[in-house]
Amino acid sequence: MKTMSYVLGYAKKYTRPMLATVASMVLLVGISLATPAVVRELIANLRSGLSEGAGIASVTRLALLLLGLYIVRAGLRLAASYLAHIAGWGVVADARTAIYRHLQRLSLGFYSDQQTGELMSRMVNDSDMFERLISHAIPDTLVNILTLIGVSVVLVRMNATLMLLALIPVPLIVFAMRGYAKYVRPAFVARQKMLGDLNATLADNLSGIREIKAFTHEEHESARIATHISNYRDSLLNALRLMATFNSFTEFTSSLGTIVIIYFGGRLAFQGALQIEDLVAFFMYLEMFYTPVRALTGAWEQIQEALAGATRVGELLNEPPEVVDSRDALTLPDKVDGHITFEDASFAYERGETVLQNITLDIPAGSVTALVGPTGVGKTTLASLIARFYDVQDGAVRLDGHDLRDIKLQSLRQQVSIVLQDVFLFHGTVRENILFGRTNATEEEMIQAARVANAEEFILKLPQGYDTLIGERGVKLSGGQKQRLSIARAVLKDAPILILDEATSSVDTETEVLIQQALERLIKGRTTIIIAHRLSTIRNADNIVVLEGKHIAEQGTHTELMAREGIYRHLNEVQNRIEVKQGLMA
Repeated sequence: MKTMSYVLGYAKKYTRPMLATVASMVLLVGISLATPAVVRELIANLRSGLSEGAGIASVTRLALLLLGLYIVRAGLRLAASYLAHIAGWGVVADARTAIYRHLQRLSLGFYSDQQTGELMSRMVNDSDMFERLISHAIPDTLVNILTLIGVSVVLVRMNATLMLLALIPVPLIVFAMRGYAKYVRPAFVARQKMLGDLNATLADNLSGIREIKAFTHEEHESARIATHISNYRDSLLNALRLMATFNSFTEFTSSLGTIVIIYFGGRLAFQGALQIEDLVAFFMYLEMFYTPVRALTGAWEQIQEALAGATRVGELLNEPPEVVDSRDALTLPDKVDGHITFEDASFAYERGETVLQNITLDIPAGSVTALVGPTGVGKTTLASLIARFYDVQDGAVRLDGHDLRDIKLQSLRQQVSIVLQDVFLFHGTVRENILFGRTNATEEEMIQAARVANAEEFILKLPQGYDTLIGERGVKLSGGQKQRLSIARAVLKDAPILILDEATSSVDTETEVLIQQALERLIKGRTTIIIAHRLSTIRNADNIVVLEGKHIAEQGTHTELMAREGIYRHLNEVQNRIEVKQGLMA
């Protein structure tokens, strides 16, 4: 019921089209109930010895009546089908929107253990099952129940004894439906999981197609995808086999009712206890009785499929965000000073695996602070705490005296710009990617941001300039070009706090100079945190913080740290030797 509540919660908005669908289908039931009565009257008239003229008039009247009923039936079917799909696909669209919004609220820690393709499968494929429930299963179930009630009343009035005999197979059908829920639903859940695994692996491989080609892993990855396809096929066939087994059993058991009526109804007719027209009508109504029984089995199948999808969607929606706004969270002014302090802060991604411990650090407003140290000591993690992508477990991080946990997330992140080493650009134009920094910026502001980032020169050389499509993740641009677009995006955002994470690594010397010039313009007047392995880029920083073994090992200016003969000086000397060696080799 909890799983079903996820789906029905979205359906409340579409109560009117759902009720209209049910009303149309109820009228369809009434028309269906009228058809055997017309046939019964026709047979009764034939047996009554009417004159030719009266008989033809009666037949004409009955035919015209059926024609009118069938025209109405066609209109009702059209209305019922369309209205049902308005509700069904409306629920799917709303559910997908809600899932995506929930995904955006989830913290970065959640995504570290997830595959993009699997999440997409839950959002698209699993939610797709809701349409079957809303458009088909629920209205079909209601209408078939009403049909059963209506037909049962008619059959009891015609011959109560035969009606009771016709119910003999019903317990077997109920038994089959219980078995259906027990065995078929888990099979559909397994099918959806296999589809999610296939989508996840396929998304990974398409994103990493260059690496697959570069390492000549085409055959290996083809075999891996083929395995996932086979697993999905096998899980699907298993679900379909179980479904076909139960459907065949239901079909067979419902047919037993016809055999019972042929035997007992035929005897009653030969004995004169039952009129021929009543027997014919009883057979027609009996088929109408078992048709909804069989249809209920089909609806039950759709319900199980929908519940299988809802189960996986529910698991996702039940995932709580780790970083949320507190009840009394405050909104920051448009521009903060940018004074950041770490007060005995400790953080661990998982319990027992501390990354940063007892960090105490003061970053004055408008200053430049550089974070250095060996790989894996928590430099990026420390910077991520400033944007509150994660929350500290102990201590506090403050902005202008406010604990970050007491600030609204959106308000906080509006104050922070980030330029990463691994730049992510969206599939779209250069213009759209720069405007991602501030969507309401003017054309003039966007162009100025590109100039500050030293990006305008290469942009104007592109085929359509600012309107050039750059491909998924900016695949049509070089690393340096992507980096400068990322800087332009940050310039346009114009946030008072700036985080630069390896922003000049992995580019050639000429491009590094262009990027460094752009960064120097961007840094002015902002509180800047720089993460850098190339120590030559941070010598002018106001404070250099050296991290080692979860702690701050030392901090100070470049001159102060070089005089101490500590870790920073050692890292500098190692880098200088490497650069000299590379220069000699060149």
